[in-house]
Amino acid sequence: LEEMARKSIYFCGSIRGGRNDAAFYAKIIQHLKQYGDVLTEHVGNCGPDGEKGLDDKTIHDRDLAWLLKSDVVVAEVTQPSLGVGYELGRAIADNKLVLCLFRPDSGRRLSGMIRGAINGKNFFVEDYQQDEYGSKIDHFFNTYVTQL
Repeated sequence: LEEMARKSIYFCGSIRGGRNDAAFYAKIIQHLKQYGDVLTEHVGNCGPDGEKGLDDKTIHDRDLAWLLKSDVVVAEVTQPSLGVGYELGRAIADNKLVLCLFRPDSGRRLSGMIRGAINGKNFFVEDYQQDEYGSKIDHFFNTYVTQL
């Protein structure tokens, strides 16, 4: 089997919308690193106010540049976040390959704007339980990302 070329991966997770899943994001990011370079590694380890010393415009412009240069976008969408929704909209507009991970056992319902964007081609939503994140990511990369 030919080894997959390393990809640039943009990971989305809530920062100001709530940091309850921050330690879990760090685990997801660690898992993603076997497939490529995670451009947004700070999502797993910054505080609720984001990164110290950076104004909003700097964060927006830097993150958008990373998003647009990425090969693939992986988003944990269980914790509602305006920023993640914005990033996903921009990813769709740029025709990126996107995987959204959602935990129904959180008691939340995923926005229809996210679930309704599923197209079976480049935008996917996987419902999962927390211990399944690795297998969901592996399946996505082995099935869809290898074709990039």
